[in-house]
Formats: sequence, C-alpha cells, structure tokens
Amino acid sequence: MKQPFGDLRSAVRAADYMENTLRLIQERHPHVHRRSLNDTDLLTPEELNTISRLTGCVSRVQNPSCRTTPNVNKYRTATSVCNNLKNPRWGASSTPLARWLPPRYEDGISQPPGWDQARLYNGYLLPLVREVSNDILSTTNAGVESDNIYSYMITIFGQWNDHDLSFTPTSPSIRSFNNGIDCSTSCIQEDPCFPIPIPPVDPRFGNNSQDCIPVFRSAPACGTGTTGYVFGAGNVRQQMNALTAFLDAGQVYGSDEARALSLRDLTNDFGLMRVNDRFNDNGREHLPFASTLGVCSTRQKITNISGVKEVPCFVAGDSRVIENIALTSIHTLFLREHNRLARALRQLNPQWDSEMLYQEARKIVGAYLQVIVFQDYLRHIVGPDAMARFLPAYPGYDENVDPSIANVFATAAYRFAHLTLQPFVFRLNESYQEHPEFPSVLLHTTFFAPWRVIFEGGVDPLLRGLLGRPAKLATQDHMLVDEVREKLFQFTSRLALDLGSLNMQRGRDHGLPAYNSWRKFCGLSQPQNESELAEVMNNTNLAGKLIDLYGTPDNIDVWLGGVSEPFVPGGRVGPLFSCLIALQFQRIRQGDRLWWENDGVFSSQQRKSLAAVSLSRIICDNTGITDLPKNPFLYDPRVTDYTNCSDIPTFDLSPWIENSESVN
Repeated sequence: MKQPFGDLRSAVRAADYMENTLRLIQERHPHVHRRSLNDTDLLTPEELNTISRLTGCVSRVQNPSCRTTPNVNKYRTATSVCNNLKNPRWGASSTPLARWLPPRYEDGISQPPGWDQARLYNGYLLPLVREVSNDILSTTNAGVESDNIYSYMITIFGQWNDHDLSFTPTSPSIRSFNNGIDCSTSCIQEDPCFPIPIPPVDPRFGNNSQDCIPVFRSAPACGTGTTGYVFGAGNVRQQMNALTAFLDAGQVYGSDEARALSLRDLTNDFGLMRVNDRFNDNGREHLPFASTLGVCSTRQKITNISGVKEVPCFVAGDSRVIENIALTSIHTLFLREHNRLARALRQLNPQWDSEMLYQEARKIVGAYLQVIVFQDYLRHIVGPDAMARFLPAYPGYDENVDPSIANVFATAAYRFAHLTLQPFVFRLNESYQEHPEFPSVLLHTTFFAPWRVIFEGGVDPLLRGLLGRPAKLATQDHMLVDEVREKLFQFTSRLALDLGSLNMQRGRDHGLPAYNSWRKFCGLSQPQNESELAEVMNNTNLAGKLIDLYGTPDNIDVWLGGVSEPFVPGGRVGPLFSCLIALQFQRIRQGDRLWWENDGVFSSQQRKSLAAVSLSRIICDNTGITDLPKNPFLYDPRVTDYTNCSDIPTFDLSPWIENSESVN
C-alpha cells in the first residue's frame, strides 16, 4: 500500500536513481585523502546536471509555468501545482515534506537514529521500538476505556482527513540496491531495509527471536540524502508527500492528473465519478473496483470458508481506501455526495458541460471539508486555547506562507488518533443496536476486506456504528489496542505488524528530532530528569518507565512523547501535539489561495450556503439513515431521540444557478 504508483512512482524512482548513482560514484572513487568526499568534489556542475537530467530529477524540481494552466484562478489542479503563483510547487503533491527543525541523522545526511545500535545518544542507547511498544503501549481489548464525550466518528473521520493531507511513499526498490536483499522477508539492515528487531523477551515472538518486523525506508526526494549540494536542496535526506497539502478532498478525487481522470465517469456528459458496475448498496452507489483482486482477496482467509466469492479492492482518490471498512464507508459517502451535487447542478444549469459540472461539484466538496474540519472537528482535538492562538478568524490569503505538510505533522503529531482506535468496527441497525445479521467485528478482520461492505449490509450499519458508538479514550495506562499492535494486516503480511513500533521507526527513518526539541520549538518546558518528566506527564509511573527505556527525556521518540502527554483542556491531545497540529492547519488555511473564505473563490451567497453545511446532512442525503445525532462527533448513546433528517436544513444550491445575481 505504501508503494508508489503512476506519476508518483516516476518521481520516486527518479530520486532513487539519482541517490544511488551518486552513492555508487562515491564508493568506487579511490579516496586519495582521508576526508570524506562530496559529490561536488567528484563531479563538475555539468556532470551533476547530466545525471539529474538522465535520472528524471530535473523535471521534478523545476517550477512549471502557471500562465498556461487552464482555469488556474477558478479551480484547483489535481496536483495543486500553481496554487501559489509565486512558488508553484508549494503544497503540491510529490514534493518534499517541510522541515520545521533540522533533521537528526546519525551521519548528518540520511542515516536514521538507531541505525547503529551501539551508538550512544546523550550517553544512552536508544531502545528498540518494539521494546518501547511492549512496555508502554500494550492494551488488551478488555482494557479499553471508552470516551464519554466523542463518538467513533471523530476517530475514523480524523483518519479520512489525514488521508487528504499526507502519504509518504516507500522506496520502489523492493530489493536492496546493494545485494538483492528482499526487505519484506529479510532481517538484514541494508538501505532501503530498516527492519524492527525483536527484543530478547517478547510476548508475541517469544524469547531470543531472530525474526523482525519488516520496514521499508521512505523514499527520498530528488537531490537529497547525498553528500553533495544538489538542486539547492542541501544534502540531508528529505521525504516526499504524495498528496497535496490542502484540504481539497484529494482522497476523493486523487492528487495526480492520471488518477483523477481514471476516477471520472467519462461515458456521459454529466460530470460524475465512476461507480461500481457489479454491485449496489440497496440501490445506492458503491465505490468502483480495481482491475485485479490484489491484496483484497481476504474473505477465505478471514472466514476460513473455502469457495467463497472474493472481490477486488475498491479504488478512490487515496489508495488507503480499503485499509478498514469504516474508512471505506466515509469514502463511499463522499463519492455519492459528489454525484448527487453533479446531478443537482445539471438540473440547475443544463447548459453546463461535463467538465464544469465535475469541477463545480469537486470545488463544493473540497469546501465542505474545509468547513467541517475547522468548524466541527479540529476544535475538539487541539482545544479552545490553541484555536484562539493559531486559528482565530480567517485573516486572508498570504502568498508568503508555505502550506506544505511538515514532516513532524505527517509522521508523528497527526498519528495521535491511533490511540483512539476501538478493537471493533461497529455495525448497528436502524435502532442503533447491534446489527442482528451483521454484528460488529474485530478491527483486524476489516483490513483489506471490501467484501464485508459488498456482502454484509453495505455502508449504513457502518456509519451508524461511527455515530452511535464512542471512540476509545486515549489514556496513559491503555494506549494502543492489540488489534493494531499485534494483529495489524495479519491476513496480508508475512507476519502481523505493530502500529506503535512502526510509528516510532518511521520517525527515526525520517530523522525527526526527539521529544524535547519539539517541546522547545513550541515554547514548552523541556524536562531534564525523571521528576520533571513526571510533572509534565502528571504521571510518576509513566515517567519512570520512559526514563528506564530512554535514559533521558531528550531521547524520547517524538510520537511516543506526544501521545503520552495528558490532554489540554477541551482537547484530545497534549500540549505538544496541540501546538504542532494547530500550527499546521494555520499554514494550510493561510497558504491556500483557493480557500473557501478567500475573496473571489466563492460568491458571498455561496459562502453563506457553505458555512451552514453539516456532516449530518451529507449522511442524510446519501444513505438510508433517517435519524442521527445532530453533531456526529459528539457521543450520544441515544437515550433520547436523535434528530430526524427532515429537521436538518438541506444544502442550498440556488447560489450556483449561473444566471443568479449572487454569482460573481
């Protein structure tokens, strides 16, 4: 799933070719002097330019001309190139993640912390990430405490929102360049393989296991991770973001031109998205299938029944659409909403062609997400203080703000919701009770299982499960359920993965500075010993465990430190992640020329309609659900009646009538 595809694959391969070409030149050049040699010591600027041109890297860093981009002031490009007319690649897909602090690499260039397991950091060895996971994160299903304020929608919508903003591809070199090692089966550490060793005593793997959890390193961006200065990018390894940095519904429409086009229904002139041509959901649309079964032929493995019908993976704007079926249900919801809008717009404006219908519906859906995330979702996460500090009233577009997704946001801060995952995917009937025919199922049996959506009741029971059941409460004593710590992708991998270990290993792979560096960045205290850490964590026992593992707070992996902090008032993250998340969304909003509130993007009457949008109304318009909580993110156990769909205002499309005086 992390392997790149389409144009992204070309971008990643170009960087791989460039990096390894320069590495091979260095290795095979005799070192006359003892000092290390840079690429620029070995190659002339003309030779470097030739290599970058032959590998395809030049085209990946040059700015395009925005003058020839059609409708650049009206609609987003699929890649978001030319959102910023002065810096056309800011926030675009297939560009490097932003660095808010210099990276921490063992060799100063690309080698992750912990690559040399004998190296000391601040006088201490870094612990194995699997050991940290075992000691700090482990939570059995029986140990789960549910959130009495927020519904499970806040967890899965958060995942869906994350899939609009960041996706870091791994190296396309399945086998190591050096000696043909297969990273998925070998425990040898050789770039791009960065396996997670198993500690001497492990509850799943037993004692003194020689096995490992496979990890492929994230792909470098063109011209980075070498010992020279290429493309003005510096010499440290940078990772790529395959998606755009904007809240633009890229997970619905795609973040490159080829994928966006492949998802459209081009058999008519109605501006619709492609839907499933084999199955429907009680007369409503399903997502389309991929052309082959792929990793989604899991039905026989999960049910242990031979001869059952398998179906392919669903496809959407983001490849992780089939990661779990609750996520799939939200993807399906917004696919249907696009088509509902396109049909309604065609009724209002029969003169519009397919392109205009598609682009206008896409523009509205993107604005929906901006409104819902900022008005209904984000404040519950970062708390009112961070909203007031970082995200007050919209200040207007600023072309000098780089909206690019920060490495620390994508790799650590916005992975906070992993701790709110319940061990079950809930499926409820019309009365919001356990579905008698299709009951709730363990989370690990819903990974890559589109057949559960097709053959087991469709999306309505899943959406009711998100609305009518609570999120898991992220407590310091019960952090990460074993469904993702011990059984992640159990039916599609050589062995089940550990999400907590992967998060920390990925942070090291990306060279993220440790916990205290980010506390300092946010203007927070930097605990220097166990007692100060206990004060920050408000937990003496947890602080003791962390010091036993890391030796000093300065060594703590930033993801682990962030999720360990007690919540800020009114939020569901601690002070560090509240700061990092709110700052990222500040830059996303202020650096987006096509933000829904920016003058000229929508008319005043259109903005009035958009400001009143609700997730509840979208659910009512696209499912068989007839009553639901008015605020889908707040947990209401339905001891009183839910709001009837007839009492929720419909979305007013009249300002989109082309001859309306309200249209600019």
